[in-house]
Amino acid sequence: MATRRFKVVLEWDPDESLWVTYVPALNHLSTYGDTREDALSQTREAILGYLEVAAEESISIPDHDREIELTEVEVAAT
Repeated sequence: MATRRFKVVLEWDPDESLWVTYVPALNHLSTYGDTREDALSQTREAILGYLEVAAEESISIPDHDREIELTEVEVAAT
C-alpha cells in the first residue's frame, strides 16, 4: 500500500469553537473537529474516502501538492 502526504490547512473557528481543516490538493476538501487531533483524524478519513471515490470515478489526483504559502498583508483600517 502506497503512502501519500497532503498539505492540510488547519485553523481555529472561534464562532463555532472547533478546528477546521482544508486540503487544497483535493478540491479544498474540508472537515472539522472539536480538538486539533480530532480534526486531523477526520481529515485522514475524509482523504481516504476522497481517494476511494477518485479511483472509482477515474478522477486524477495530483502527484504533488500545490504550493501553499501563508502570509500577511497590511491594510489601513478606518
